[in-house]
Amino acid sequence: MKNFIETIKNIWSIEELRKRILFTLSLLLVYRLGSFLVLPGVDPAQLDALQQQTSSGVLSLLNMFSGGAFAQASVLALGIMPYISASIVVQLLGLAVPYLQKLDKEGESGRRKKNQITRYLTVGITMAQAPAYIANLKAQLPAEAFFLSPGTFWFTSIVILVTGTMFAMWLGEKITDKGIGNGISLLIMIGIIASLPQSFAFELTSRLTAQGGGLVALVVELALLMLVILVSILLVQGTRRIPVQFAKRVVGNKQYGGVRQYIPLKVNASGVMPIIFAQAIMFVPITLVGFSESETLQGIASALTDFSGFTYNFIFALLIILFTYFYTAITVNSNQMADDMKRNGGFIPGVKPGKRTAEFIDTVMSRITLPGSIFLAIVAILPAFAMQAGVNTQFAQFYGGTSLLIMVGVVLDTLQQIESYLLNRHYDGLMKSGRIKGRAGVGAAI
Repeated sequence: MKNFIETIKNIWSIEELRKRILFTLSLLLVYRLGSFLVLPGVDPAQLDALQQQTSSGVLSLLNMFSGGAFAQASVLALGIMPYISASIVVQLLGLAVPYLQKLDKEGESGRRKKNQITRYLTVGITMAQAPAYIANLKAQLPAEAFFLSPGTFWFTSIVILVTGTMFAMWLGEKITDKGIGNGISLLIMIGIIASLPQSFAFELTSRLTAQGGGLVALVVELALLMLVILVSILLVQGTRRIPVQFAKRVVGNKQYGGVRQYIPLKVNASGVMPIIFAQAIMFVPITLVGFSESETLQGIASALTDFSGFTYNFIFALLIILFTYFYTAITVNSNQMADDMKRNGGFIPGVKPGKRTAEFIDTVMSRITLPGSIFLAIVAILPAFAMQAGVNTQFAQFYGGTSLLIMVGVVLDTLQQIESYLLNRHYDGLMKSGRIKGRAGVGAAI
């Protein structure tokens, strides 16, 4: 406890770090306050049907990522997810579109242009999602819940929802520039954490009943949750280090190179992207079956929407493993890594530079991706096991899946930045031994 207090004092004594943390907290507070502002023309007292709809299924995930704003018919109901979708689309297009590949090689100016493309695409995605959200709102709520005329309500609501998403995106970018951590990732994480107190309260209440198992069962649940978090941290931080030797160079009277460094290949190089892709694929047949009246197809749809059932989780885990290999293959460019090493006079001991080096890196990535993908699939379906064990649906979401991996990745990334400030000013790090390893970007998270 004494070391913790000393660390807090060290953090507070660095003026720049203190200002960045306070700036980040203030913008996160603004974002949370915005999630409670209901759309003009909607009666907040008649949102029960919408909240019931978002209590389970895919809408519960959307509601979690928006911090409950989706179920509140808030001005920030769409949250930051349209921006995430646009970022994913631009990232995937970068593999096939030469113009985007060229921007990646232009450094800072190319990054700014790519960000601008992502912003424009965010506006387009939000303008497509906003009418769908309003239509769902009209279908779920009674007519007396709306005060404005239909035309006026549709126009103002679409404009406000698009503006709300762009405002959330602006907050995230400001946090990244002038705050601490990755702003977009922090907005997603704060939305996920916002539902934790209520979920824990429901679980505590249910456990205190006569058939709930009492406090002993709750303590066991929390111990298992801590174990899952530790496993997730190991999954995020796990790396396979490949030694790289650099040839010696003599420039004037100085000698350069001749040192051994390492290429850290992550066990989970794809982050949470395989889970997101797998969830998107799982919802495609459900949507198509919804237009059919066949009893057989309806049975298939029922099996694919049972998040705690065997069929859903088996297919889900299988897709995650396949997408982990796919996403790792398109993001880890072994040929470029081999060329960069050869150009800088580096080589892997015992491996010829060039093609053999690329093949060696490919082999290592294939071997470490298999256990990484299996562990990722297990973490993704852990909420189903938690629900089978009697944990309520909302609290079970924190036992694994996208939400837990995002929280772990974002927290590690933020703590890593804080530690870098401490070490640069000759303070001790956040821990007495070792360094914090994080992941950068929404990625990080997403």
